[in-house]
Amino acid sequence: MPSTVLSDGRRLFPDVLLRKTSSGEILIGIELKGWYLLAKEAEPSLRFQTSAAACSKQDLIVVVPWVLGNVISGSPVLFEPFVESAKFAAAYRNHHWQYIRTTKLPKDIKIADGISPYPTKSDQILDKPVSDGGGNFGRLARTGIMDEYMEKLDDVQLCGIKSAYWREFLKTFQESTTDIEARTPWID
Repeated sequence: MPSTVLSDGRRLFPDVLLRKTSSGEILIGIELKGWYLLAKEAEPSLRFQTSAAACSKQDLIVVVPWVLGNVISGSPVLFEPFVESAKFAAAYRNHHWQYIRTTKLPKDIKIADGISPYPTKSDQILDKPVSDGGGNFGRLARTGIMDEYMEKLDDVQLCGIKSAYWREFLKTFQESTTDIEARTPWID
C-alpha cells in the first residue's frame, strides 16, 4: 500500500483522511503500509519518515501483513494490523535514531519545520538524518516498536506450518540457490 510520492520526492501524508460528511472536518488520518509476511528480511522494510509535527494526535500508522492463501499461490490473506499513533511512532523513531541505536556516525536529524497536521502537497514533511548511508532512517521495525507484534506473527499457522518456518524455507530456495546449498539443512 504505497504512499503517494510526488515527482520531486515529496510525499503526501496521510494516505487516508476520514472526514465528517456534514462539515468536512477531518476526524482521523491513517498512514497505510503493507508487509508481505514471508519476505526474506523477516521484518517490515517500510519506512515512515513523516515528521511528528505533520501528525495530529489521533492519526494512526497501520501496517497490514499479508500472505497468499496457499502460501505460494492463491488470493491475498490479511492479518491483524499493527496500529500505533503516527505522532508517537514519528517521535519514537527520532528518539531511537539519536539516542538508542549504536553507531559512530552523526546521529543528528534535520526536523521538518513550519508544518502542521494535514499538510498540503507543497509542504516538506519528512525528517531527514544528517547521515544515513544505508537508507535505514524511518524503518520502524528496526526501532523495536514492532517487536512484540512481529513475534506473534511468527507463530501464525499457514497451511499448518508457522510463518517463521515458511520464511526460512523460502529463503533457502532462492533463484541463486545451488542444488548443494538446497540439500544443506537450514534448521540448526
